[in-house]
Amino acid sequence: MEAKMGRFFESVGNFFTGGDNIPWCDRDIIAGCERELADAATEDQRNDSLMRLSWALVHSRQTDDVNRGISMLEASLDNSGSPLQTREKLYLLAVGHYRNGDYSKSRQLVERCLQIQPDWRQAISLKKAIEDKIAKDGLIGIGIATTAVGLLVGGIAAAVARKK
Repeated sequence: MEAKMGRFFESVGNFFTGGDNIPWCDRDIIAGCERELADAATEDQRNDSLMRLSWALVHSRQTDDVNRGISMLEASLDNSGSPLQTREKLYLLAVGHYRNGDYSKSRQLVERCLQIQPDWRQAISLKKAIEDKIAKDGLIGIGIATTAVGLLVGGIAAAVARKK
């Protein structure tokens, strides 16, 4: 019984906090990736370092970092050497837009990932997180609208009751 209650409270907490399984990245990791990029000696090392830095930036809690990661990925998307690189960049772009709250753009990008590799678990998991977030936001919107209508009807009823 106690375990069920714990899971219930965790699910309620996740509903309000937007709990997902996408990892966060802190400033120290980003700084390490920036140093690695600066020290890259070859073009291959530079490309690998850019991908790691992009990953770290879109997983940051800082909006400026996420936006920087999105910009870097968008600039490099056309230079992808393989479908695998394109898939990775599209996925990271989807994560960045998800972090920024642009769920429709994130969903479009994750769908493109799944066109490249339909059984990719990370993309499937992100798609589910996006759909859950959209559904949650819809429920909250409905709740706000219902509350507003209730307050309006209550106000009208109170005004009518005072006139009598």
